[in-house]
Amino acid sequence: MTRTLRPAAPALVGAVGALIFFCLSVTPSLLPRGPVLQGIVSGITTALGYGLGVLLVWLAAKLSHRPLPGPRPVHWRWLAIVAVPVVGVFLFLGSVWQREVHHLMGMPAPSRSGFLVVLVVAAGTAAGLVGLMRVLRAAARATGRLLGRWIPAATARVIAGLAVALLALGVLNGVVIDGLFAVTDAAFRDVNDETEPGLAPPDDPLRSGGPGSGVSWASLGNQGRQFVAGGPGPEELRAFGGAGARRPVRVYAGLDSAPTSRERARLAVRELERTGAFQRKALLVITTTGTGWVDENGVVPLEYMYHGDTAMVALQYSYLPSWLSFLVDKERAREAGRDLYNQVYAVWSRMPTGARPKLLVFGESLGSFGAESAFGGADDIRNRVDGMLLVGPPNRNTLWREYVAGRDPGSTEILPSYEQGATIRFARDPAGDLDRPATAWGTPRVVYLQHPSDPIVWWAPRLAVSRPDWLREPRGADVSPDVRWFPLVTFWQVTADMAFSTGVPAGHGHSYGTAPVTAWADIAAPDGWTPPRTADLTALLSAAGE
Repeated sequence: MTRTLRPAAPALVGAVGALIFFCLSVTPSLLPRGPVLQGIVSGITTALGYGLGVLLVWLAAKLSHRPLPGPRPVHWRWLAIVAVPVVGVFLFLGSVWQREVHHLMGMPAPSRSGFLVVLVVAAGTAAGLVGLMRVLRAAARATGRLLGRWIPAATARVIAGLAVALLALGVLNGVVIDGLFAVTDAAFRDVNDETEPGLAPPDDPLRSGGPGSGVSWASLGNQGRQFVAGGPGPEELRAFGGAGARRPVRVYAGLDSAPTSRERARLAVRELERTGAFQRKALLVITTTGTGWVDENGVVPLEYMYHGDTAMVALQYSYLPSWLSFLVDKERAREAGRDLYNQVYAVWSRMPTGARPKLLVFGESLGSFGAESAFGGADDIRNRVDGMLLVGPPNRNTLWREYVAGRDPGSTEILPSYEQGATIRFARDPAGDLDRPATAWGTPRVVYLQHPSDPIVWWAPRLAVSRPDWLREPRGADVSPDVRWFPLVTFWQVTADMAFSTGVPAGHGHSYGTAPVTAWADIAAPDGWTPPRTADLTALLSAAGE
């Protein structure tokens, strides 16, 4: 007598998948994580493992054209017997790995006992996500049965499944995500309108928003007001470099300064002309981050190096933080970087060669994406700029990806060499890395600062299904040697790292501290500048940031 096959029971295979993915989720990633964040990451990953297990059973049943045998109670008992010690071992290992990553960053290590919170948070998160998926599945089945009264059952199930999926996605996109964007947009718009305590319109005509400026103080936005009010004054410059200091020029155009990116760029160039910026020794074109922020550590070194004989110009293209601006305002960053540089270059290129200032470019994070957009490649950079510093470039940067993909044979993705370092060089620690390769480094000079532990640099959608070169190579100095690539899991780990990429000490993650001082000293130091002066300036800015 033929034995009847019991209905397939995907729950067991789903539970196995959940167990495997949970264990993989506590393996180390680029940055340290607290128990709650680790629990959320593990919960999402566990739910994903469960869903993949269920999907695997469903596909196997469809391909075999018959129901699969269901699990017996003994199978569940064996799974429980195995799961308890395995989860315990991986929770312990997870706490060890987290302590190691914290030590690599120079941060206090968390207690091992606190890692038990991971299990509680992960269980709650996974249960909520799996429960939601089951509700949607039940809704699809009920809808299929209802439609099955009028159309064939198989067709009804397909239509019902698609309808529920599209409805869920519509609610997620049209209600949840749009609502989140609306709330965050309103919140950051309010922040952009605020003025930090103690800031007042400058009385310096060399600053946008000051006397004679064509840009109003109110239109600069929160970050623009901080930029034009910041930087060293003549007294600080004299204290560092002696007599003869000049007042640096700082020009900024906010979102409210003009209606379009091109008009803001034209306004900024008029401000440069008004302030005599093209008669300075160095002129720095800055592409800001999403909020319009300019990292003082990235630009102040030039003001000290040139004893104030500098001019700087920046545009605001958004008031959202970079991670959100990258999703909704990425093209604005590209447009702002291209418009501002091209407008400045149009004036600069018409000047007599001997009377021009050094034309320099700076961009950090999403700002590096915008700064790159003004150039078509390495040859264009060599022809149209005197030096460039790009810090923490996102993985989607077009030129960065081109240079990394075309790196010299034998060089690594975390520290590539391109064209033997003739123009473009990469560094984690510019004090040592920019001397490699040992070949001649001509002018102009371009530097990318990138930490092996910076998730902004390494995050990419393809990380979900493809192991990148930086996880095939020996790990970077501040990355645990136990970091491994796992399909889907590593993607979620690095995604979570991005959320707290600046919450680590300088020199790690997306925190670059005073590294730009050494980078600028190699890119565009003035005549007579020496390594001891670089050390002195680094110490000065480090003390100021404490």
